[in-house]
Amino acid sequence: MDRNQFESELSNMSGPGSYILYRQGSAGKIRRLETQTACWSAMLARLLICSLLVFAASCSLPRFSMPRVHKITIQQGNLITQEMVDQLKPGMTRSQVEFVMGKPIAHNTFNIDRWDYIYTVIVPGVFQEEKRMSLYFENDVLAYFTGDLVPTGTGSDTEAQNTASSE
Repeated sequence: MDRNQFESELSNMSGPGSYILYRQGSAGKIRRLETQTACWSAMLARLLICSLLVFAASCSLPRFSMPRVHKITIQQGNLITQEMVDQLKPGMTRSQVEFVMGKPIAHNTFNIDRWDYIYTVIVPGVFQEEKRMSLYFENDVLAYFTGDLVPTGTGSDTEAQNTASSE
């Protein structure tokens, strides 16, 4: 292509994205490279093909989960176990009950003869557990208690119940 053809082709072009890229070669000849729109469309086609390949490959990979924020276990209150409840007996003094169960979390200001024990465990997103015990005193000794846990029967207790029921 010589200079006259180059200038005539430049004057015939219209539109902002349709110009042709040229470069001057050896011996003063101008060579046509390619249009910019063809360059962009080829690049977009390659990008589309690459993204489709990545998408298709990601479907066949094993599931990977994103790391999540660590959620801590929240424990509040007095720990209440079955062994502790089994040690409670009516007639125990306040200090004996405090030795077995610990100091109560909630004091009833209207009734000083009632001690409330509450224990909650929360594992976010997994489970939540709550245990409650209320102990009632009369004349500074344990009269009775209620709550989520009941004492397990020992051999002598079940024998006494069996003999009482048979009489």
